[in-house]
Order: sequence, then C-alpha cells, then structure tokens
Amino acid sequence: MVVSPLANPAVWKDRKSPSTLCLFDVDGTLTPSRNPITESMKECLVRLRKVCPIGFVGGSNLPKQLEQLGPDIFDYFDFCFSENGLVGFRLGQPLPQSSFIEYVGEERYKKLVNHILRYIADLDIPIKRGTFIEFRNGMINVSAIGRNCTQQERKEYEKFDLEHDIRKNFVQNLKDNFPDYGLQFSIGGEISFDIFPVGWDKTFCLKFLEGEGFDTIHFFGDKTMKGGNDYEIYTHDSVIGHSVKNPDDTLAELNRLFGV
Repeated sequence: MVVSPLANPAVWKDRKSPSTLCLFDVDGTLTPSRNPITESMKECLVRLRKVCPIGFVGGSNLPKQLEQLGPDIFDYFDFCFSENGLVGFRLGQPLPQSSFIEYVGEERYKKLVNHILRYIADLDIPIKRGTFIEFRNGMINVSAIGRNCTQQERKEYEKFDLEHDIRKNFVQNLKDNFPDYGLQFSIGGEISFDIFPVGWDKTFCLKFLEGEGFDTIHFFGDKTMKGGNDYEIYTHDSVIGHSVKNPDDTLAELNRLFGV
C-alpha cells in the first residue's frame, strides 16, 4: 500500500468527525450526468465539510470534472481524484500519478485501438458522431456513438444501449480478444465505458488515504451494480457503500446520515 507523502491526520482536527471521510462519485451522484452541480448540492457539501473531510473520485479527466463541479473544487473538496485516482489532489496539492500508456506499451496500445475502431466501424447503431476513443492519463474511454453527441442524442443512445446491450457486448468482445493484457472494463455514465489496468478502478484512490487517520470511509455512487464503475469501491472491505439513484437521492442520504 502506498501512503501519500502528504498524509497528515492533524489537518482534520477542526472537523466534528475527523476520522470519517465521505467520498463521492461525480456523474449521477453529485451532478446529473455530464451536467453542472446544483447550488443546493454545493451548499450541502459546504455543511458536510464542517462535519468531516470530503472528496470525489470519478473516471473523467480533471477538465471535465471542473466543468461539472466548478473551477473552485479545491475550495470545497479535500480530496479530488480524476481518472479513478490516477490523477489526484489533496488540499489542492498534486499526488503521484500513474500512466496507462506506460503500463500497456505503445505497440500493444496501437493493436487495442485499431481493434476498437474496427469494431465501431462495423457497428450498426442509429447515429455516430465523434471522439470514439478518449485517451486519458490512467485509462481510455470508449464510446460507440462518440462523445461529441448532443445531450438529447446522449439520452436517446442510452435507451438504445440498454435495449441492445451495445456496451455489454463490446466489452465482452474486448475481453475475448485481449485476455492477456491485464485490463479491466467498466461501464459508467450513459454512453461509454472505461478501459484500464486491473486494480486501477476507483479503489486505486484508496491508497492515497492511508495514513490520514480515517476509521470510516463512506462512498456514494450510482453505478454500484456488478460491471458498473462504482462496484469495486462500493463493495471494498474498507468502505461503507451507499447506492444512490441521483443527486437528490444523495442529498437525502447525507441528511439522513449527517443531518446536513
């Protein structure tokens, strides 16, 4: 287990419950999927931060998280984990990073990408837009419709995907064709899935919480079913998992647990 060089439990002594951490998924938990955080959620988090340290962990990269959570995230989150924690910040200070491309290697990565693009080219779906593969520091994100689709197209495609198991079948194809790559596949959000090395799911961020004096870690997420991108951390032995349906459900759960 890697302990963050910044770890220091003394900094949380001003919180009512300094040994408790609340950790949140972003899409569908703190915000509507790919939409900005509401003022009511921000106000709730400000109140919660007086009770205990708080943080978020999402699969998206930092620029997307800034779009959703706002440019002032370091002012009201103690821990900010992008790309499942491959890019992280503690009280605004960067934590050590890891690289997907260094793990896989250029030649194997090229073979994987070529296969994905051929699969999408042969896929019969209602519409295709652009950015079918988004390269991130710790993973790649794959979308058959393309991440450049509109919000309405995103909603319509999500229904189509649920009816026809597009992402589920796509992931199975990749598992069958790249069994020796040591990769993990996680379906999240409405239109895409993530690919990353085994163990680089959202539990990756937990290593940076060692040494902080947390006896209890609450995690809140909406994709907690097996195959969802919150499943591994939701079921982790060191975490108390809370499955929520949407941001309003998150607010209700926080009020129930912490009175905020």
